[in-house]
Amino acid sequence: MKIKYLLLILLAFTVCNLSAQTKRKKAAVSAAAVNSGPPRPKLVVGIVVDQMRWDYLYRYYDRYQSNGFKRLLNEGFTCENTQIDYIPTVTAAGHTCIYTGSVPSIHGIAGNDFIIQATGKSMYCTGDTTVKTVGSTSTAGEMSPRNLLTTTVTDELKLATNFRSKVIGIALKDRGGILPAGHAANAAYWFDDKSGNWITSTYYMSDLPQWVKDFNSRNLPEKYLKLDWNPLYPINTYVQSSPDNSSKYEGKFRGADSPTLPVKTSVLYKGNLGMIRSTPYGNTLTLDFAESAINAEQMSQHAVTDFLAVSLSSTDYVGHQFGVNAVETEDTYLRLDRDLANFFAYLDAKVGKGNYTVFLTADHGAAHNPAFLTDHNIPAGDWSERAALTGMNKMLEANYKVKNLVIGLGNYQVNLNYAVINKEKLNADAIKYDCIKYLQQQPAIAYAIDMQQVQTASIPEELKARIINGYNAERSGAIQIILKPGWFAGFAPTGTTHGTWNPYDSHIPLVFMGWGVKHGSLTRETHMTDIAPTVAALLHIQAPNGNIGKPIGEMLK
Repeated sequence: MKIKYLLLILLAFTVCNLSAQTKRKKAAVSAAAVNSGPPRPKLVVGIVVDQMRWDYLYRYYDRYQSNGFKRLLNEGFTCENTQIDYIPTVTAAGHTCIYTGSVPSIHGIAGNDFIIQATGKSMYCTGDTTVKTVGSTSTAGEMSPRNLLTTTVTDELKLATNFRSKVIGIALKDRGGILPAGHAANAAYWFDDKSGNWITSTYYMSDLPQWVKDFNSRNLPEKYLKLDWNPLYPINTYVQSSPDNSSKYEGKFRGADSPTLPVKTSVLYKGNLGMIRSTPYGNTLTLDFAESAINAEQMSQHAVTDFLAVSLSSTDYVGHQFGVNAVETEDTYLRLDRDLANFFAYLDAKVGKGNYTVFLTADHGAAHNPAFLTDHNIPAGDWSERAALTGMNKMLEANYKVKNLVIGLGNYQVNLNYAVINKEKLNADAIKYDCIKYLQQQPAIAYAIDMQQVQTASIPEELKARIINGYNAERSGAIQIILKPGWFAGFAPTGTTHGTWNPYDSHIPLVFMGWGVKHGSLTRETHMTDIAPTVAALLHIQAPNGNIGKPIGEMLK
């Protein structure tokens, strides 16, 4: 009897063991099915440094530490001759091009703001009144990617993984977070000056996740501003910059006596938390938030690749205010170098070195301040857009007896008032001809080109291609204005701006590092449109549906 019971127990144990093995095998098969795709990194992090000129990689190289920009260059693959394919070179178009591999004529983001030609109404690139702010009582959240006409590489990743990948966009600027994240993103977040919070819109969700609420409750913007902006090093060691009393070229903070360091932000901000945008702390805050997103959303911890699109906006605000040659700009990049080193160290610990891919690029560059150039005997100037608009409308009124036939000259384009032209039954071609004649007489202007006659214009082929790529018939003006080198339409006599075809605006950094990336460099010409298809090739996914770029094969392992 004892033997009988022992045999029954042994049989029951064998059956249970076989059943457990069968379950484990089924689970293994199921897991294999989930992970059966091509090899991919656990996480892709796209970093756009707003207004970063290519030469900033090397201008301050001696003062960068080993684990920030130098790590990208020494471990990664740098494309030394990456050019923007279109004009105007502005933030929204740049971020969109990076992630779509496309140009304004196709993806539709023809500027930060642009005129709908059929109606004459201005549209903000991410403006969307059908959605509401989430996380603040302000209207800063009435934004979405709906004005974007194509997919992004982040959209294509979602499609390739049946929407299992997590995609999140983060930037102080709404357009810097929204456009890279694409249409199908899990979330995009941006900074709200009124509340000092990171916010989003109902396009993505109805309420902020608890982790975002917890992050906002830490009041980091105020804490950073209370630290003041002090230089990292003695002022006399900033030899790559003009003396820190160049008030002629630099703009000061409201309430400050001069545009010099240190800046007593603790005194000057007076509850205006938006001041953090124009300090290096804005970049620090953005990367703090990026780390919190990776932690809370468990990015890189899934069976499929996740994608974090980060844009660092403060470099643009600092550049506009202080210009290319300021101590404040140099200090901002030295501080950003430290922030990047800390961020890469965080990724190493969290995701694992070699398990993630990073690329760093810029949406556009920046020009030297015209007064700075002319003081050094270099041709330059500041073109008055307002004066040109007033003069052109007066000329047209004299010719056609109708007021305000030109709406504006934004994006270096003549936007005609087609509603009035059609109502008065005027000849639009004759008006364009008169405008071009007027513009060609202005000393700042090299060319004024009818958008519909670009192919036959007597201008360099390189300019023809960039004009055609930037021209969206529904959202771009009728005439493209090309200023002489060194000239721009300035907002003030101090600081700088961007928007032209010239190398200072169109030559951008592009460095890849991490999983799937060779170490090396490339000097042949590459393009902003090549970034998205290169990332797509790395991930073995389809390129965005408006892509015209080509993968940079030399970079791929």
